[in-house]
Amino acid sequence: MSAPIRIANCSGFFGDRLSAAREQVEGGPIDVLTGDWLAELTMLILARQRMKRPEAGWARTFLTQMEEVLGRCVQDGIKVVTNAGGLNPAGLADAVRELAALLEVPCEVAHVEGDDIHPRLDELREAGCTFENLDTGERLEDLGAFPLTANAYLGGRGIAAALTAGADVVVCGRVTDAALAVGPAAWHHDWQWDDWNALAGAVVAGHVIECGAQATGGNYSFFLEVPGLEHPGFPIAEIAADGSSVITKHPGTGGLVSAGTVTAQLLYEIGAPEYHNPDVTARFDTIRLTEVGENRVRIDGVEGTPPPETLKVCMNYLGGFRNSMTFVLTGLDPESKAELAERTIWQAVPGGREAFDEIDVQFVPSGRPDPESNDLAISTLRVTVKSSDEARVGRAFSDAVIQMALASYPGFLTTSVPQSAQPFGVYWPTFVPRSEVQETVVIGERRIEVPAPEKVSSIDGRDKPEQDVAFPGSSTAGGPTTRAPLGVLVGARSGDKGGNANIGVWTRTPEAFAWLDSFLTTERLQELLPETRSLTVERYRLANILSLNFVVRGLLGRGVAASTRTDPQAKGLGEYLRAKVVEVPEHLIAPSPE
Repeated sequence: MSAPIRIANCSGFFGDRLSAAREQVEGGPIDVLTGDWLAELTMLILARQRMKRPEAGWARTFLTQMEEVLGRCVQDGIKVVTNAGGLNPAGLADAVRELAALLEVPCEVAHVEGDDIHPRLDELREAGCTFENLDTGERLEDLGAFPLTANAYLGGRGIAAALTAGADVVVCGRVTDAALAVGPAAWHHDWQWDDWNALAGAVVAGHVIECGAQATGGNYSFFLEVPGLEHPGFPIAEIAADGSSVITKHPGTGGLVSAGTVTAQLLYEIGAPEYHNPDVTARFDTIRLTEVGENRVRIDGVEGTPPPETLKVCMNYLGGFRNSMTFVLTGLDPESKAELAERTIWQAVPGGREAFDEIDVQFVPSGRPDPESNDLAISTLRVTVKSSDEARVGRAFSDAVIQMALASYPGFLTTSVPQSAQPFGVYWPTFVPRSEVQETVVIGERRIEVPAPEKVSSIDGRDKPEQDVAFPGSSTAGGPTTRAPLGVLVGARSGDKGGNANIGVWTRTPEAFAWLDSFLTTERLQELLPETRSLTVERYRLANILSLNFVVRGLLGRGVAASTRTDPQAKGLGEYLRAKVVEVPEHLIAPSPE
């Protein structure tokens, strides 16, 4: 049986810590250096770069990191696997070859093609693809929008094939985040592509490390317990031949790897317990976590089933133009001041409210009575307008706001000077039949076609809502309670899934989970978070890791690039929930240290 493969992550997004690659390579033994550069928003950013420079479309920060570590990686036999190729993996592969030549490092570079279906959209429509929105059921053609990007999510097969062919560096475009671990693990252990449990275990390990330091204490609810959080180490997954893994980090680095930090990352941006990937469907309700040493958490027990018969597709199109102005409302009568500001805007801008395709108004009455400082007296009103006509939402709007400066409510102030209109993108999640996508590895003069799975499930990869069953019993029946923030017992991790948001919550003990399980129903969640009451909320139970996951459909509108929320990626939604004061069983609250 082969030894575990040590896969180290050095990036969780386009813009993450540049020194992480060097820290991972120099900090201790690893077999693979990998990282994630592609959020859904990143694909839109890369598309706009490519519109200005056709040779662009890939993440330049990856090349910056390679300047520091490529020689050491080749010398020590460390494979590099990345999705930084974005919309132009061939272009990044060429850039890596040029860098290797400049550094005089002998290096075999491969890239994976097939994810970019944008040039084939008309062909795919003729083949019957309707590009139905996975969340809303809308058809793309009914909106009259033409995508700037259209990329199918590939899995780990192409990565494994490239490594088998001798690649030192594998550059991918749009693969799933977990594929960056699945491919190397499958190659190293020589798995068959129907070793469902092993593949599922690698998917889970890949999901844990994909977001960099989030697995080592970053963005952790109980952050005060995390040492060295000013500069946490990045995570490493030691994946064994049976698909089990140990999540860890290099010795002496900041941060923490615990059952809690791993649980938090497991809950990040997920939906139903069936976690669909192109290679396998991993059952998150079978995961077992065990702390097996300092900063070492074992993951095992993961069960897998065949993958869906379709591939998810990430599309982005330009939705139009937007502009926002935020009014500062100080002191008394903030509601009346906000009402006056609104009335004045719609009277001042040409065409009034009807001039815009969409308007979002957010009044935040945050000013305190008898404030102790000027800042504590402030409430805000933010007005956002959108239109397909750039002129309507440009200076015509923001200039009208500024002209109110000496002729409106007392203490008039805005947080910005007049702004020009900004284009915004719309994320469109859809799918295509797997048979319509041919994955190909390009290495040197060779082109290696990657075969599709022989066995798939007759499902399309959508989350299937489960019945929100009331689980009977509570560990606190009849016991005294006290009012306290939910966060005294519960950790949370939230994020965006296109236009939806997820909120994963977990507890540290089975007794606390028994209470949470019966207390936090979808109805209770909607009671605690009023902005979710008009939306569909789905609840999923992961008792194996003492967790619940909620998906709030439509909270983020058309996705992060189009959202008008203050927190467009729902990063703080979980902490908002933890701040809510509820009746908490007294015996579950740990006494404060003396």
